[in-house]
Amino acid sequence: MRIDWKRVVLITADMALGVYLFLAVTSFNKVDDTKRVCTKVNINIDDARPTGFIDAKEIKARLEKLGLYPIDKPLSQVRARQIEDCLKASPFVKSAECYTTQDGQINITFSQLMPVVRVKAINGSDYYIDDKCSIMPNTHYTSDLIIATGYITPWYAQNYVVYLAQALMASDLWKNQIEQINILKDHGVELVPRVGNHIIYLGQLPESKFAKDRRKLVTDFTNHQMDRLEKFYRYGLSQAGWNKYANINLEFDNQIICEKRK
Repeated sequence: MRIDWKRVVLITADMALGVYLFLAVTSFNKVDDTKRVCTKVNINIDDARPTGFIDAKEIKARLEKLGLYPIDKPLSQVRARQIEDCLKASPFVKSAECYTTQDGQINITFSQLMPVVRVKAINGSDYYIDDKCSIMPNTHYTSDLIIATGYITPWYAQNYVVYLAQALMASDLWKNQIEQINILKDHGVELVPRVGNHIIYLGQLPESKFAKDRRKLVTDFTNHQMDRLEKFYRYGLSQAGWNKYANINLEFDNQIICEKRK
């Protein structure tokens, strides 16, 4: 077979010319990041809720204080990894991501740990428990959460009180009606409502040495007791009057014991 070397040379030349033109155009259109500056910073919060502790204003202030806020900086000097690490260092941040867009803007996206209940124990401890059952430090932010008081250790808060609070907060009725959980010395549970001048006694929370069982046991117990309370509110207290009783005891399944106000 005879090779047409003239044709091979022409094809090779055409290919080389194509590669040259591609590189030339790419190089011409490529923007020099050392000359471009950041003109806009977009701070986005995933799943933003009223009970969260961090907002875009707080993030901006924190990055400015550390000299990491990107606005008007050359893109080559924006330290995306440092920004992410700075945000992740916060006890209120679950995850963080920082990246540059094609038009030179900086996007900062983060998700936050959500507080479930504030604990103000009898020994003076003051902290929050988040939705991962971890302790969050006290903060200057205020949040419309149920407050748990009384004989509460951090371990008991993380393994029992948080599930009680989550069960209450899952109901539109109870998250608006119950403002305080009080744990007695024997771990009996009292609830303080917003409406009605009375104390609700649920009894002791069911306990288990197995962590995986605690959530279900506490949740089922709370839902059962609160269903009974809702029926009593609907068919009993609404007739007798919201301030007639000082104490409502739900400890026993077959009866609700009420103590009249003196």
